[in-house]
Amino acid sequence: MFKAILRRPLLPLLALPLLLAPAPLPAQTGGAPYSVGGQSFGRLQDAVDAIGEGEGTIRVAAGYHRDCAVQTAGRIAFVAAEPGRAIFDGVTCEGKAALVLRGAGARIDGLVFQNMRVPDGNGAGIRLETSDLDIVNAMFRNSEQGILTADDPEATLTIDRSTFSRLGRCDRGLSCAHSVYTGIYGKVVVTRTRFEKGSGGHYLKTRAIAVDINDNSFDDTQGTGTNYMIDLPSGSVGQIANNLFVQGRDKENYSALIAVAAEERKNPSRGLAISGNRASLPAGLDRRSVFVADWSGEALAIGANELGAGLTRFEKR
Repeated sequence: MFKAILRRPLLPLLALPLLLAPAPLPAQTGGAPYSVGGQSFGRLQDAVDAIGEGEGTIRVAAGYHRDCAVQTAGRIAFVAAEPGRAIFDGVTCEGKAALVLRGAGARIDGLVFQNMRVPDGNGAGIRLETSDLDIVNAMFRNSEQGILTADDPEATLTIDRSTFSRLGRCDRGLSCAHSVYTGIYGKVVVTRTRFEKGSGGHYLKTRAIAVDINDNSFDDTQGTGTNYMIDLPSGSVGQIANNLFVQGRDKENYSALIAVAAEERKNPSRGLAISGNRASLPAGLDRRSVFVADWSGEALAIGANELGAGLTRFEKR
């Protein structure tokens, strides 16, 4: 995989169908926008409630949906009828997110979340409060936050083949928001996903006990006021491997790309493997940064990574 990364251009376009999707449809008209089996619903919450404590799939029609829902039970798959063309636009539930998930588990497939803003500055596409969540082929854009979670040390968040664009903020005297910010989850897995054009905060901040961050692109070239690419503020074990990082010019903090245990040492970090990555600073910029900054004091397993000019491999802080 590492050799494959090195053969790519500096800023590759990941093979995500959403990036090449046709222009979205107008607001959904005619017929019910949601279906569960053979039953149709005009409100997303009604479709969620119909599944209740059971297990089911909600198919979301193409178009713009100014709607939201809270899942409190059951296992639900929220699936776009046409990937990349079912768009939740600007409406949140409980002052949190378009989807507030605290059931027995959920899956997101092919949906777009955009323009989420709430008074506390944490408007997200998804607020995950408990249980496992699998996300595939989704897009989060132009919001205060893409995904925000509570704590669930027994659960796993998995993100695959998705895009996070124009997310995050650090303003109004409020705590910062990030493209993805998880609490103490058991494991966070992020693969084949693109992070870009951040508008504040970190791209991926997670307090997960274990992480698997593999084969992703962190493109900060059009970011504004951003911070770390990956922040593991409580420490973590697992791996950060085969990713592409390009730090942008407009940074709130350019001192490091990856930060380990910068806020606390709640999780073990010994053996965290960081290898096969490629990282660079903006061409022509006379600035220095650190690839991995570590506050944990534990022995990290930093292997071979290709680092551009101005980047120091490791720094203990």
